[in-house]
Amino acid sequence: MSTRPWSRRQVLNTATGGGALLGASALLGTGTAEAHGRTTERDRHHGHGRREKIIAIEEAVILPGLITQGTALNGAIPFKPEVTADWFKRLPDITEYRLADMDANGVTMQVLSLTPPGVQMQPDAAIAVRDAKVANDALAEIIAAHPTRFGGLAALPLQDPKAAVREAERAIRELGMGGFLVNGHTNGQYLDEPQFRQVWAALEDLGAAIYLHPTPAPAGDWDILKNRPELVGPLYSWAAETGGHALRVIVGGVFDDFPKAKLILGHMGEFLPFHASRLDVQIQNINTKVPLKRKPSEYLRRNIAITTSGVMDDTMLHAAITVMGIDNVIFAIDYPFEKTAQAVGFLRGAKLSSAQRAKIAHGNAERLLHL
Repeated sequence: MSTRPWSRRQVLNTATGGGALLGASALLGTGTAEAHGRTTERDRHHGHGRREKIIAIEEAVILPGLITQGTALNGAIPFKPEVTADWFKRLPDITEYRLADMDANGVTMQVLSLTPPGVQMQPDAAIAVRDAKVANDALAEIIAAHPTRFGGLAALPLQDPKAAVREAERAIRELGMGGFLVNGHTNGQYLDEPQFRQVWAALEDLGAAIYLHPTPAPAGDWDILKNRPELVGPLYSWAAETGGHALRVIVGGVFDDFPKAKLILGHMGEFLPFHASRLDVQIQNINTKVPLKRKPSEYLRRNIAITTSGVMDDTMLHAAITVMGIDNVIFAIDYPFEKTAQAVGFLRGAKLSSAQRAKIAHGNAERLLHL
């Protein structure tokens, strides 16, 4: 992966709407060869031993100056305090905990992206544009310091679609990012809406995928969640909301307009692979606003890839492979929210052929994200 080696002075001297960005030196680990952009012996040889190369693509990082009000860790979800404390310890880190965790479990590469809410909840479009640039520059510097260990999914400031197109082109062509991650809706706006067609056109032209990640930002009152905060977040609502967002993209005709566009969903597809046959049946009974050229299940196989993040079950994996196709299933951990040892153990123990395991472990990610 080719990246532009941004200087620490550039990163440290850039401020965001939420406050000064944590210096890249703090993220990278000052005083080390890695922090100064030199590839270490571990970097050169990691992943070339006996174990299968493993690339994980939904791996969160915090840049503290970019934390917008409403972050998933400070919301209404009743996470245990000791759990969130561990997450907050690990999210801003690169060298102390993260690399050690990767090495201990044989993970070759993490593809990093901003933890929710990223830039999606920033109400000021100009600040969102600036924050995305700062975040993407910081990610590029991390990648440049650890070129064999980290890739990046860039932030997109969709509050300003024209600026998002410019940032998309810069992130791919100048910074060498592998694609993009969007944390759910952007202040109540969804990716099927007309203003985002120019963004989809740019992404198709760049050959870059969007990872659609859950968001802690509520989309409105949902009575089924009333007095049941346990259902908010990873236990239920995030999968339903993110799967619904992806369905909006399908029924909105985005993939008919941009047939080479690619959307990535985590958590074994946010329910959708297991609902595919019903989608195909019921779409025939509905007058859709946009006439579709294909069945919903065909868009799932042609335009959507899914990851294994947080769903470590052999039955679910094989069902997803059957629905999506082996080329559309990718390994992810969801670090630090899931345990690396458990995720890697699931991958290594899954009942797969060696060719299937290689595609899920690294081949599909390398192809889709140009790693």
